[in-house]
Amino acid sequence: MKSSGHETLWLLIAIITIALELVAAKTVRNNQHSLQLDESIIRSSPLLSLHKDLVEIESVSGNENHVGEYLKNHLRRHNFTVETQLVAPLDTLGHSSQAARYNLLAYSGNRRDTRILVSSHIDTVPPYWPYEVRHHDNIWGRGSVDAKGCVATQITALHQLLASGDVEKNDVALLFVVGEELGGDGMKKANELGLKWEAVIFGEPTELKLASGHKGVHGFKISAKGKAGHSGYPWLGENANSMLIPALLAFDKMQLPSSEKYGKTTLNIGRMEGGVAPNVIAETAHAQIMMRLAAGTPKDTAKIVLDTVRAVDERLEVKFFAEGYGPIHIDSDIEGFDKIVVNYGTDIPNLDGHHKRYLYGPGNILVAHSDHEHLTVSDLEEAVEGYKKIILATLQS
Repeated sequence: MKSSGHETLWLLIAIITIALELVAAKTVRNNQHSLQLDESIIRSSPLLSLHKDLVEIESVSGNENHVGEYLKNHLRRHNFTVETQLVAPLDTLGHSSQAARYNLLAYSGNRRDTRILVSSHIDTVPPYWPYEVRHHDNIWGRGSVDAKGCVATQITALHQLLASGDVEKNDVALLFVVGEELGGDGMKKANELGLKWEAVIFGEPTELKLASGHKGVHGFKISAKGKAGHSGYPWLGENANSMLIPALLAFDKMQLPSSEKYGKTTLNIGRMEGGVAPNVIAETAHAQIMMRLAAGTPKDTAKIVLDTVRAVDERLEVKFFAEGYGPIHIDSDIEGFDKIVVNYGTDIPNLDGHHKRYLYGPGNILVAHSDHEHLTVSDLEEAVEGYKKIILATLQS
């Protein structure tokens, strides 16, 4: 019995020892993983330093001049020929930027008409949020995901493919455009370059998956015109806000088209404005609204919207921002990638041509356009490999 007791004791000690060693090993691994991403580490990495520089430059749509200048100089230092294409100033909420804004076409050989084009946008939504490292390897800031993460990883991927000799100088070009977040005026202007490609690889946050399609987009503004007056005598005027609100409530009850692939068409009342002061009967009011189309055409949804508004108040005015477009099919025939369908719009329908179209990038759209926009270092590193794989596959097809 005594011997058995000693054996049990030694067995217990052995188990405890092994457990402590496992805990210690895990602690070491965690400590290694949690080393702070400091400035020296960032600057030693061409990828991380490029990404940091881009995010640190505020480039809200219409104000892309500084990021354009930075990218132009960066690409020329790395032996790219860079063409700039001026795009008209963008009027945002009545304020037009005076600084020049332009698209950038970059290629490493002597031909601008390459087989493949890799593209993303350099503008962001407002407001600007500064670059910041949190939780050791999480990179926060406006554009860190949408879409400067794509820009940095696309450039790095092409650098590496050229350095390794896996692609020739005249195989691939880069196109970085302005204005994607507000109607795509940059990509529409790029059609004037007069170029065609076999395939175009667009960069947007897709969680490192290949997108097989995205919803369509259709936006409009609804306006009400009332009669101003003293708020103490409301019967002497007509409140435009009170005219507008019933229509906005009616939009929630509209029967909008849906599909199995894209789900439901959704509607967002993104901006509202009405009146001038609380003691003045509001003379004017308006709202800006964006729909994400899961089926049908903009013409179909326009009729639904107009019928709904007329049923509420025929005096309300509806103006659609642009033609809009229905759901967009995207090529996803490259092996080794998970697939995803996304609800946001892209520049894909704004670029004319019969090329194959791919959509890929690091980060999650669910944090884009927010005050917690961020991704990880591994997201960026994996995206470089993903872009390399897509570029090589398109060249071999």
